[in-house]
Amino acid sequence: MSIEEFATQLESEFEDVEPGTITPDTNYKKVNGWSSMHSLIIIAFVDVNFNVILNGSDIKSSETIRDLYSIILEKSK
Repeated sequence: MSIEEFATQLESEFEDVEPGTITPDTNYKKVNGWSSMHSLIIIAFVDVNFNVILNGSDIKSSETIRDLYSIILEKSK
């Protein structure tokens, strides 16, 4: 899955986000309505789609979708 596909699919997991809002360089923690529930959504989405387990440190240490994608690629090696 490319980073653009990742951003688009992740965007669809967030109910209150307008299509086209999230890009690889989006600071996902600043998306309108962001809450800790979104962190859980991201963790579950990554587990299901990449078979990679993200933890709280991974979420805290990343800001953009690109950061998350890099962590996922590193953990999937």
